[in-house]
Amino acid sequence: MTTTSEIDEIIDTFDLLGDWDERYQYLVELGERLPAMDAAQKVDANRVMECMSTVHVVPEPLDGGPQLKFHGDCDTAIIKGVVALLVQLFSGKTPEEIEATDVDALFEGLQLEEHLSPNRHVGVYAIVNKMKGQARGLSS
Repeated sequence: MTTTSEIDEIIDTFDLLGDWDERYQYLVELGERLPAMDAAQKVDANRVMECMSTVHVVPEPLDGGPQLKFHGDCDTAIIKGVVALLVQLFSGKTPEEIEATDVDALFEGLQLEEHLSPNRHVGVYAIVNKMKGQARGLSS
């Protein structure tokens, strides 16, 4: 599945939910389903310092290939849901595919900017930048 169709599928799922309260609840549920992150990975090198919440993300090669699998965690429910979405979106992709992913289309389609505070919005993009930077670091 291409990234564009994956983004469209995520947006379509959220569109089925209707109002923001239902979408918010779904994001929280996604975060709750995020697999636990190994405590040893929760180090400053994996922390998104620009985020108000405590967010950690880390990639690892998937089956020794060029594709990556991300792990993540956050101490706030709504942002943990966003982390879960990004982990889902970026996992199974190469660093080049991750770099080319149009997260703006995802966030616009989900209407996150309209419903998150400006500080949280900055933090969400900081998470994306951290994940893309980590992927670039593994490809060199």
